[in-house]
Amino acid sequence: MFSVLDDAFEKKYAVPQFNMNGTIWLDTILKTAEECQAPVIVGTTDRIIEELGGFKLLVQTFNTKKEELKITVPAILHLDHGQSIESCFRAIDAGYDSVMFDGSNLSIEENIEKTKKVVDYAKEKEVTVEGEVGSVGGTEDGVYSDMLYADIDECLRLVNETGINSLAPALGSVHGKYRGEPNLGFNEMKDLRKTTSVPFVLHGASGISNEDLKKAISYGHAKINYNTELNIAWSNALRKVLNENPELYAPMEIIKPSKEAMAEVIKNIFKRTGAYQKKK
Repeated sequence: MFSVLDDAFEKKYAVPQFNMNGTIWLDTILKTAEECQAPVIVGTTDRIIEELGGFKLLVQTFNTKKEELKITVPAILHLDHGQSIESCFRAIDAGYDSVMFDGSNLSIEENIEKTKKVVDYAKEKEVTVEGEVGSVGGTEDGVYSDMLYADIDECLRLVNETGINSLAPALGSVHGKYRGEPNLGFNEMKDLRKTTSVPFVLHGASGISNEDLKKAISYGHAKINYNTELNIAWSNALRKVLNENPELYAPMEIIKPSKEAMAEVIKNIFKRTGAYQKKK
């Protein structure tokens, strides 16, 4: 994953992470990435790992899908918001390409201590690690948190004292739907970028304007996370086909429009982030 983010960081585009909530998501994400010739990160949120079948099954399914679909673009399996050192270790042992340890609700000392343990363990298996400072507000997988801007000095400490490969500094984005207009901390991004060369990660990107997205990428956000935008497209399409066809019961016919709706959103995001590489 680091080489993928490194390329994006150097060339001023971003690799999208799309969270999967089942094999429908995985299949659609990989197929659309290949169609667009775009690098992609598939995120699995720690809180719903067991509902998705567990770490080992997810790795096996991910690798099998890539093989069967003949995926040629870089496709990364990432643990999103790892809640504990143990979860990160389990993901690494199962074969994940990348993990995030989310110590954002801890003191900076404890965040550094635990993140470094994950980094040290991950290095042995050439797995990359993302760390977070501050709190991305909103709701994700049923869990609500208040927004807390990242402290720049704490960000630098986490980067310098742990050796993380990417940093998610909470600077105004939220999980879920925005209430009103997003208000990203561009001045803070600018100041932080002056002090470190590590790629940034933007969580809660659904609903952010193209202008703000491009500005965030210009300050070194090489990974942009999406979940809500896909889920809204999926649920709207599913609801529409069921409401308009009350007698329909064939699963594949019901599911197809929702996959097409997600694919359209994914394709648009690849274009917005600059990851779209398909030749015209």
